[in-house]
Amino acid sequence: MQIIEGLDEPHLIRLVGQFYAKVRADTLLGPLFNRAITDWPTHLERLASFWSSVMLTTGRYKGQPLPAHMRHQAEITPEMFARWLALWEDSAGQCLPPDAATAIIVKAHRIADSLEMALFHLIPPRVPPRVPSPPVGG
Repeated sequence: MQIIEGLDEPHLIRLVGQFYAKVRADTLLGPLFNRAITDWPTHLERLASFWSSVMLTTGRYKGQPLPAHMRHQAEITPEMFARWLALWEDSAGQCLPPDAATAIIVKAHRIADSLEMALFHLIPPRVPPRVPSPPVGG
C-alpha cells in the first residue's frame, strides 16, 4: 500500500472527531445519529479504527458496517448520503494535507456507493409483518 503523507492515526482521530461534531449538529443527519448513537466516545473510537483499517490497513476494525446501517434503513435517505459526503469532504479538507484528503474522500465515496447500493437497491426495506384483518361478520 502506498504511504500518503499526513495520513496517520493522529490525523484520522482528529478527522473523525471533527466530522462527527458536524454530523451531530447537522439538521438533516443529527437527529438520526443522535438517536442511534448512545455512547459517542466509543463510537468515535470505533470509527477511527474503521478508517485506520481502511486507509492504513491496520486491521483494527472488527465490525460490520452494513448491518449497522441496515438497522436504520427505513430512516436513511439518499440525501443523507450526499450530506454525509459533503461534511466528510469539508472535514477532510480541513484536517488533512491535500493528497491525504483526496485519498480518504475517494475511499469514502466508494464506501458510500456500496452502502447505498445495499440499502436502496439490493436489500428490500424491512416491513413489519401484516396482521390479517378479522373476517367480516365473524
